[in-house]
Amino acid sequence: MNLMKINLPTLDEPVQGKTYSLYGNSKTTADYDHQIRELADICLQKCPDIQELLSQIQKASTLKRLLRKQLTHQDAPSLLHFIVNTAHTMLAQYTVNVQNHLQHLSILKFWDRILFTSEEQYHLYMLEIELVNRIFAQSFQHANQKLAFLPHCLRDFSGHCRSAKDGLDYVCRGCSPKCFISHISKILKQHDVVPYIWMTARLQSLLPKLQKESSLGVLGIACLPELVRGIRLCMHFKIPVIGIPLNANRCLRWMGAFYPNSVNLEQLEEVLGGKARKIVQITT
Repeated sequence: MNLMKINLPTLDEPVQGKTYSLYGNSKTTADYDHQIRELADICLQKCPDIQELLSQIQKASTLKRLLRKQLTHQDAPSLLHFIVNTAHTMLAQYTVNVQNHLQHLSILKFWDRILFTSEEQYHLYMLEIELVNRIFAQSFQHANQKLAFLPHCLRDFSGHCRSAKDGLDYVCRGCSPKCFISHISKILKQHDVVPYIWMTARLQSLLPKLQKESSLGVLGIACLPELVRGIRLCMHFKIPVIGIPLNANRCLRWMGAFYPNSVNLEQLEEVLGGKARKIVQITT
């Protein structure tokens, strides 16, 4: 499908989040997309087994102190040392606000691991999402039932949202031409993916139930930490999953209010179609 035929939302200017922005120093997210692909390719040269690489990244990303040490540790550099330092060099422009956010975060919110995500964790999350998309793209496409769970922060907040619960969760009614969820839903439907606005569904219990009923594939869109959490939940239930990160984190949780946000629709098309990515054929 040609994206030029879609009446895209008017929000086409760079957006800045509380901690990250995929625009970085550019006016588009194209540079980020190029950088994260290149980073994945470089890391796969060091560790050609993509599933092993993903496993190591997922384990390491839970260890903040270990990740921080990798930026200064120079003795007997490991694979993790290489990944953390290379990722920092290539991705730091997208996470310039992380340190300031952490310094001013209330100790009362210490329990919230999402809010306390470190800069090194952000970089590994970016890489993790890219690897996951390469690993599961084909399995997702071949699933009998493909679902997408979209963040309600992509709605058009300038008017009244007419979405209503229908089936598993809320469904977009296409009431606003400025709503990203409306445009995303149209793209997903053309790829036989059923889109839901994630509002009430309890994925922890819903996903394994659906997986038992039919071959299931899941696509998620969310801010980086939330997207990774959802990806790992799906992987836990052995569900093929792919994901697209929001261009920034600008919702109530991060900013104290909802601010207009965006997502790369071209990247969504590419991931859904298995294009412009080095897709991995996984055999079982």
